[in-house]
Amino acid sequence: MFGMVRPCRHRLGERLTAQWTAHLCGLCLALRGDHGQLARVVTNYDGLLVSVLTEAQAVRADAGRRTAGPCPLRGMRTASVAHGEGARLAAAVSLVLASAKVRDHVADGDGLLARRPVALAARRVAASWDRAGARTGSAVGFDTAVLVDAVDRQAGIEALAGPGTPILTVTEPTETATAAAFAHTAVLAGRAHNAGPLAEAGRLFGRLAHLLDAVEDLEADAAAGAWNPLTATGTPLAEARRLADDAVHGIRLALREVEFGDGGLAHRLLVHELPNSVHRAFDTVSCAHGSGPYAPPGAPGMPGGPVPPEPPRRDRRGLLAGCAVWLGLACTCQMCCGTYGDPWSGEHKEGVCSRYDCGGCCDCCNCCECCSRCGEDGGCDCGCDC
Repeated sequence: MFGMVRPCRHRLGERLTAQWTAHLCGLCLALRGDHGQLARVVTNYDGLLVSVLTEAQAVRADAGRRTAGPCPLRGMRTASVAHGEGARLAAAVSLVLASAKVRDHVADGDGLLARRPVALAARRVAASWDRAGARTGSAVGFDTAVLVDAVDRQAGIEALAGPGTPILTVTEPTETATAAAFAHTAVLAGRAHNAGPLAEAGRLFGRLAHLLDAVEDLEADAAAGAWNPLTATGTPLAEARRLADDAVHGIRLALREVEFGDGGLAHRLLVHELPNSVHRAFDTVSCAHGSGPYAPPGAPGMPGGPVPPEPPRRDRRGLLAGCAVWLGLACTCQMCCGTYGDPWSGEHKEGVCSRYDCGGCCDCCNCCECCSRCGEDGGCDCGCDC
């Protein structure tokens, strides 16, 4: 799984977590349905936003849902998942994103890809993902050529970049590609008037993704002698942070111009989670409230506040059925690296190696009732400077 928007379930809350999971499963199943089981490895968080935005603009959000069968990653339980053109557009974008990532690793000679036979095989896989993405994109009226062209232009721009080259020259292809993908969600949702502001939000999202990737790879690239846009252009971290913060602010403003049906999840991810991605990349405080763990008196679970309600009891499985589910979870690594429902009780569990991206601030994620109201109707009155 890759991508910069990696929300924490503690911040999302139960309702938005269920929506997020529906889109994640929907993308995975769309990839499998159109391109086979192996295509599911390109499931990624950033491509998932395309599905989220499409549903957020729909008049009836539940119109793009279906019930999926049992899956080991869900503890062998059925679930309501995103289905339709939004999920397929997300699949097309994910395939091209994965292709670009593979090509980037090949160009850098990372690990085994430094070996010629492995690099050749990786290029063939990337090319097949490009073709698969084009087929799926065409089925929903989206020409992925703009994405492939951006990937192809990126290498030439990087080859010419040097000290003094504006960093935004390097991020332009990514900006152009994501702008096109975001704007097409308006077409799929039948809200063509949203295309302009969504294109702007997508352009800035692409800029942010490129910048944060460069920041996170800076030390590793320096150690390996690999190309990094910040090093190559001589862009200081302070300038990269300024551009990242400006992009976050610009996305927030652009989304105010978008007409949503139910924009709760889109608002949470693009307004509240993106700042956390910036904090994570620059290794600064990642709590959206700008301070350390804190919850005011009277908040749920705090002295003087209401006692949080107990979660509903889930259906329990018998011994043999639970053992069968346990085996499936173990074989798919969910018990080690993911999150899952207990095979017998259904209780939510975290894998041994799992890390929710809370930035150490889960104690303050629900520090005021206003945070739970953010995005309930597509707006925000929480005072979190949105």
